[in-house]
Amino acid sequence: MTSEQKNLPGTEKQGQVWKWVRENIVILVLALGLALTLRAFVAEPRYIPSDSMVPTLEMGDRLVVEKISYRLRSPERGEIVVFDPPPMLQIQGFTKDQAFIKRVIGEPGQLLEVKDGLVYLDQEPLTEAYTAEPPAYHWGPKVIPDRQLFVMGDNRNNSNDSHIWGFLPADNIIGRAVFRFWPPNRIGFL
Repeated sequence: MTSEQKNLPGTEKQGQVWKWVRENIVILVLALGLALTLRAFVAEPRYIPSDSMVPTLEMGDRLVVEKISYRLRSPERGEIVVFDPPPMLQIQGFTKDQAFIKRVIGEPGQLLEVKDGLVYLDQEPLTEAYTAEPPAYHWGPKVIPDRQLFVMGDNRNNSNDSHIWGFLPADNIIGRAVFRFWPPNRIGFL
């Protein structure tokens, strides 16, 4: 740019506009990168598409799923986990990216059985105040293998869970459901 062009009216203003545009593009790219990084490694939102977790979660609820704790420890009984479908569900037509949500009921090495409307863990009946109704089926007894979990929906008789397709590989877990942010009248920690 010559000294004559620098002194033309509007040239300085154009330079300021382009500087403003460049700065905002950089901010947007950084914000997008940060958001994608947080979603990939820290937390992400999820939508509940079915009633398999009623009464705890209802169809249409929106949750925050945190992804850090299971890098530091194993999932524990009673926690609600989100996971990629295991091979048996993929054979049934579910895609790898079609996440499921269920409650961890049994951990590796435990003996699990469902009978007479109760879930037994190591031959002791579980007290489960969070279920819609008692299970109306029999399953097991089976020992949960290493690096596997037994997961069930809280709506026991209307849930496509471990009693149908088997054990969940721990590696399939995406994260732990921790907070419901929608609908407004049900906001809160799980």
